Amino acid sequence: MNFTEAQEDMRASYFGGGPGVLASGVVWLTSGIVSISNTEHIGVLVFFIGGMFIHPLGILLSKLLKRSGQHKKGNPLSTFALESTFLLFIGLFIAYSVMYIRPNWFFPIMMLIIGGRYLLFSSIYGMRLYWVLGSILALSGVLGFFFNSSFYLFGLVGGTIEILFSFVIIALEKKNTNTSLN
Repeated sequence: MNFTEAQEDMRASYFGGGPGVLASGVVWLTSGIVSISNTEHIGVLVFFIGGMFIHPLGILLSKLLKRSGQHKKGNPLSTFALESTFLLFIGLFIAYSVMYIRPNWFFPIMMLIIGGRYLLFSSIYGMRLYWVLGSILALSGVLGFFFNSSFYLFGLVGGTIEILFSFVIIALEKKNTNTSLN
């Protein structure tokens, strides 16, 4: 399997990654909303626990969209995708540690980390749109350091960005599928 075939397999199996981005956006929004009326720690707990369900929910949504939700055996990009997940754990550790000093930086740090991970998704799915998504999330994270906003605000911002992009990714993947069938 060459690189282009591996990307096509990942795109076809996971609907361009759009369902996973949607699941992630819902987790961000839920965490932000919960943080409005609860403690920051409860919001982070929702973020962490919800984060464990992003991949399974992404697969489920892919299947609901008539995709396999499973790449072919031997696809070299599957290892790359798994390795990029470790960035999330590193980021979560940093964000959680910093939260004790500057609680409002939790979501901006996570935006930087996840934005960086989406830059890698451009290689995994062969879609430059992930550069745009990753850059917007990262830039939003940087802005989060300069605003003394409520803890929950950038959770809501991150979730909104991801949900909007998930719809674009899914629409583009539907269009590409329809175009290739004609």
